[in-house]
Amino acid sequence: MFPREVANSRWHYKHRLRICIATATFLACTLAACSNNPREVADPTILEGAGSTSATDLFPDVIDATATQADDGTWTIAATLSSPYDSPERYADGWRVIGPDGTEFGQRLLTHDHADEQPFTRTHSGVVIPPDIDVVTIQGRDQISGWGGLTFEVALQR
Repeated sequence: MFPREVANSRWHYKHRLRICIATATFLACTLAACSNNPREVADPTILEGAGSTSATDLFPDVIDATATQADDGTWTIAATLSSPYDSPERYADGWRVIGPDGTEFGQRLLTHDHADEQPFTRTHSGVVIPPDIDVVTIQGRDQISGWGGLTFEVALQR
């Protein structure tokens, strides 16, 4: 082989290697995302979380929640979260409303930390919950660790 052919061969090898690494990374991330899909919980028993006992825990805890039905039949959910580790670098970035079978009915995204406001309460209005559902579970999410922590069940008064 001539030096130019060797250089081209090395370039092609490195290029193919980069493509393989990128593809493997993409597939790994896709599979990880599928296993933590926020729209469906494959095993509703995972909602029972171990709960927080220190500021080093991975997830926020939902410590209170209420549900109020509006005249149009939708629900306003108020959830109180505690995440003592909250800082601009890492914070509770959401909570969701889940039915007994793991179906997600609504999600409230949080776009900033609540370090100076612990615990904190936020509402989400317009949540559509089917009439045959009597109890929903509220689950918190950490922007790094995902869904987890103590959950809170709310009985729906219709």
